[in-house]
Amino acid sequence: MATQYKNLINGKMVDNGEWLDVVNPANEEVIGQVPACGKDDLDKAVAAAREAFKSWKKTSFEERQAACMAISGAIKENAEELYRLLTSEQGKPHDQAKGEIFGAAGLSAAQATFKLEDEIIEDSDTRLHRSRRVPVGVVGGIVPWNFPVMMAIQKIVPALMAGCTIVLKPSPFTPLTTLRIAELIADKVPAGTVNIITGEDSLGPLITSHPDIDKITFTGSTATGKKIMEGASADLKRITLELGGNDASIVLPDADPKKVAEQLFWSSFSNAGQICVAAKRIYIHEDIYDELAAALVEYAKTVKVGDGSHQGTGVGPIQNKKQFDRVCELIEDAKDNGYKFLVGGEVDPSGSGYYVPITIMDNPPEDARIVAEEQFGPVMPLMKFSSEDEVIQRANNSDYGLAGAVWTGNPDKGVEIAEQLETGTVWINEYLHLSPFAPFGGHKQSGFGAEYGLEGLKEFTYPQVISVKKDNVPA
Repeated sequence: MATQYKNLINGKMVDNGEWLDVVNPANEEVIGQVPACGKDDLDKAVAAAREAFKSWKKTSFEERQAACMAISGAIKENAEELYRLLTSEQGKPHDQAKGEIFGAAGLSAAQATFKLEDEIIEDSDTRLHRSRRVPVGVVGGIVPWNFPVMMAIQKIVPALMAGCTIVLKPSPFTPLTTLRIAELIADKVPAGTVNIITGEDSLGPLITSHPDIDKITFTGSTATGKKIMEGASADLKRITLELGGNDASIVLPDADPKKVAEQLFWSSFSNAGQICVAAKRIYIHEDIYDELAAALVEYAKTVKVGDGSHQGTGVGPIQNKKQFDRVCELIEDAKDNGYKFLVGGEVDPSGSGYYVPITIMDNPPEDARIVAEEQFGPVMPLMKFSSEDEVIQRANNSDYGLAGAVWTGNPDKGVEIAEQLETGTVWINEYLHLSPFAPFGGHKQSGFGAEYGLEGLKEFTYPQVISVKKDNVPA
């Protein structure tokens, strides 16, 4: 029988007797079960969070920091167990899963250092005018399946540091590691401050529309983000949305193809391409296009696709059948349109597991689905460009605006181009680097609001201004 994992509600690990199966994407075997929660379970979790908020909002910075550092410590102390469990449910190779687990522990510790200070606007003989940040209340967090632990922490910890309480819903595809962390921290945070419940996608709208939830923080697709906005509008919930991206990388002619190839490869293929800020459109100057394309193909042939728990695997499976089918559909569409493949493109239907081979495409047109849509899989379209103005226009010609990168031998030129890109983050000569101290968020349909840094912490608060008239005291 598969291991059964329980939910965290009001400081206790509980279940409701109804279960969902969780599948290992590497072999399609059931590896665990989690509670299938509905409205009654959600009501219990929200009630616990609402009650805990009454006292938690009054706690000191030091008390909040201690709780978040305890979360960090619990993750770090159990890292090996957690990263192996993460690989089994998410599919990413052990080294990448280890990076996520230790990254989550580090993120928790970093975010526990953020303190929102009062700001004195005026302190004169006649008036004291002070601005402070107050917690928004009970937070509903909804987390995707690509980085389930990291995304959970980047919602739980700032909520706690702001003085909020939270009800978190992991993806039904990847809830196991998060519930194991819930078990590890159940006695390390006050009861009701952190509640983690599982369920099908239908649980999400119940969270969004719940009258006793004050804020929604969501990471996922743009289509779902629009539904969350609609659902939250009924009672004007505060929302933070980190949504999809179709991120462009621009390789200028002075970049060294031999040096760039490996970094560019992993900017697209880490986590099997299932990263919101993965490089999904690669624009290469025509002067170095052929050389860099050849270098990318040569490097791709050295990377093993397989079970993330096996030694030497570089790219694991797609996490779930629905996404696997979508990536296969995009590849088939490219074939139907006669686009050229430099490597990959042939999916083996006979084996178990959701494996898509490393696929690199040669200069498909700008309106090809494989270019215009977010692939979220191990597929890299390479496109030629001839001028800076042209490539900036093409990079910006998207409804998305999450991240991007410029690769060049001249960092100043890279910055000049970066400042013309319509995205929330632009990297120069690197990729996938997110600092817990810098705000992260999207432009256009990649969402709004911010996570990380003080800006991310403020998302869980309201500003409140207190103005005292000093020379108008009643007798």
